[in-house]
Amino acid sequence: MRLRALLETDALGLRLLGGEDELDRTVRGVMTTDLRDPSRYLSGGELVLTGLAWRRDSADSEPFVRILASAGVAGLAAGEAELGAIPDDLVQACLRHRLPLFAVNESVAFATITEHVVRQVSGERAGDLAAVVDRHRRLMTSGPAGGGPEVVLDLLGSDLDLRAWVLSPTGRQIAGAGAPLPAEVAATLAGEHLAATRTGRRGPHRAQVRNTTYSLFPIRNTGRGAAPAARDVRETVLSDWLLAVEADAGDWPAARLDLLQGVTQLIAVERDRRDAARTVRRRLAQEVLELVQTGAAPAEIAARLRVAAPVLLPGLGTAPHWQVVVARVDWGEEGAPAGKGPGAEPGQVAQSLLEEILVDPAASGPDSADRIAVAHTGDEAIALVPLPVVPGADGDADEEGAAPQDTGGPGLHADALLATVREPLSAGLADDGRLTLGVSAAVHSAEGLRGALEEARHARRVAAARPGRVCAAGHHELASHVLLLPFVPDDVRRAFTARLLDPLRDYDRRHRAELIPTLEAFLDSDGSWTRCATRLHLHVNTLRYRVGRIEQLTGRDLSRLEDKLDFFLALRMS
Repeated sequence: MRLRALLETDALGLRLLGGEDELDRTVRGVMTTDLRDPSRYLSGGELVLTGLAWRRDSADSEPFVRILASAGVAGLAAGEAELGAIPDDLVQACLRHRLPLFAVNESVAFATITEHVVRQVSGERAGDLAAVVDRHRRLMTSGPAGGGPEVVLDLLGSDLDLRAWVLSPTGRQIAGAGAPLPAEVAATLAGEHLAATRTGRRGPHRAQVRNTTYSLFPIRNTGRGAAPAARDVRETVLSDWLLAVEADAGDWPAARLDLLQGVTQLIAVERDRRDAARTVRRRLAQEVLELVQTGAAPAEIAARLRVAAPVLLPGLGTAPHWQVVVARVDWGEEGAPAGKGPGAEPGQVAQSLLEEILVDPAASGPDSADRIAVAHTGDEAIALVPLPVVPGADGDADEEGAAPQDTGGPGLHADALLATVREPLSAGLADDGRLTLGVSAAVHSAEGLRGALEEARHARRVAAARPGRVCAAGHHELASHVLLLPFVPDDVRRAFTARLLDPLRDYDRRHRAELIPTLEAFLDSDGSWTRCATRLHLHVNTLRYRVGRIEQLTGRDLSRLEDKLDFFLALRMS
């Protein structure tokens, strides 16, 4: 804004005392001071407000005005409340230094002037930023992205003093200006956003974490050919990014909200670009998957893997080991798979989510997610994950038809995959969704991929048999009885567990006897009375009493292997 506009604002009651030729100066801020030397707090372009408490005699005016002029301030406004008329020595000093001088009537508070200037300057900055954002949008739409989302976030920080970050649905920081968000804060914000989106409320959503208020704006990914309004919220909630702004947008004017919506649309363009860049990797994964599922010759699969390895791990000299990860998202009690809504194919939601989950948090750069090839078939998403060869690993090739084997090198572990994403994804899945993952062992030849795929699918079924919204299982869990549990019909499982465990649960409810925890500890201790009593901090006689009560209520004998096994399976299926 210009100084002239302030003079023309009647509500401010300013009178010009000198500097009429300088009224086209731009005001970039406002500062109130009564310091004799305020230079350390000046950056140029300010309207300085002063009550003249710094002036003890006429000799003080010249150095004060000289300091202001040297700092490049836009003008000086002196209040009449303290001394009445503005001293002539101050007027003359301002004329000598060509510094516009205003008199502020004693009826006008400095706070009124400050609020007016801040409001006008903020509005103009928002308008300037909107023009920059629009120009940047056109550049990104017509050609390669120039700097990605960080450029726009830098503008938000420098022009509107807004700290902002772009986050994935799991809370991974994709872009940000300045210091990164702490991982736990980002995960909490992602969870708050997903939960609010599932309710159908329009953004921005408000969240408070560690006494700091954030406004969360959805970044709609529109690159799938369907209008956002036509897409099922259960699809978008697990795939769209979000913009987290450290501010409360509840009282923002419409112009600023529109500006932030424009920023999210601009970032969505970058999101679509990155999705398009994954096309090659997805196609490679799809081709390998089709070869594996149709029983193609190992040599043909190996040839395709040799093409995939340099794309996924540039500069790798030898063929890597591979792991397979299978994921599925289901909605509702009927277990209907996600991705049935408009604009989506079955398994597509799981594909987008699996790509996000498999991002290496230690990898740097915006394209760290692009070392993974994920395809989808039917209701599943299937990832082909390359692992660098570990020196000294046993052998370089499997026997033809060999089962997957753990190479002992670095690899994906089921629990670790979900450690940081379980909380936000559970919020997005709410009460009617489930995500289940299965992870194979690592293999180092084409012959092992078919077995790895089946192994990952079996592991996912094991995960699906467990309670919880987000579950995973790994290959190491398939070498035991739990492999059989997912294939037991639900009605058989319920009847079996009810017959064995319901009498104990009812007794515990009535008497608080803790028979179920005692049974679990007894089986975990391999039936050892001493180890179990120590673990439960009980006397052995008390433990014998509880076990006797369990046997009496169920008609079973815990000294018999068959009965121990039945109880063990019932607890696992409950």
